[in-house]
Amino acid sequence: MATRSALETQLAVVAGFDNPRADLEQYPTPAGLAAHVVHAADLNGDVEDRVVVDLGTGTGMLALGAALRGPKSVVGVDVDRSALTTAAQNRRRVGTKTPIGWVCADATDAPLCPPDPTTVVMNPPFGAQDGNEHADRAFLATAARVSEVSYSVHNAGSEGFVEAFAADNAGTVTHAFRAPLEIDRQFEFHDADTAAVDAEVYRIEWAAG
Repeated sequence: MATRSALETQLAVVAGFDNPRADLEQYPTPAGLAAHVVHAADLNGDVEDRVVVDLGTGTGMLALGAALRGPKSVVGVDVDRSALTTAAQNRRRVGTKTPIGWVCADATDAPLCPPDPTTVVMNPPFGAQDGNEHADRAFLATAARVSEVSYSVHNAGSEGFVEAFAADNAGTVTHAFRAPLEIDRQFEFHDADTAAVDAEVYRIEWAAG
């Protein structure tokens, strides 16, 4: 198995959004964070020979990271067709041969019913924008429906919420770890060129998946 740092290097070629949308909280997932999540999933046996679904895939960073670790196939879901075009271009940059399907759909109501063992990886919106509060809740609901296990990135301090949601939806949080998230200036309301956000990653096993 390749190292986490090697995976991060492979993902460094992934391009960001051409025209990021604030309403969708389109912040590119850093290569380091994606490598951390995917490597952890791989170590737990949740990638190889499985279907991996990236909900809210954006530029495809997590989907492509998973594709480099021997899954059966990968599906990237996003409501923004422009982002999916970038994701497809990024696939060529990364060079993976793993079968990848890009699905233009609302990740919170994704038309998915995978017949094979499935892992979800996702960096959902944190719900920071007005009208988008608790956006990650709907993403978790989709993960509970389509997968047996999921890895999701959340804002720091989300432990109580994530554990309660999992318990209410036949799920169990088995692992949690911190992962710093660097966000570059993208929108007019950003004050600094770069901001460091404390994030948390949760692995959840879903009994109903």
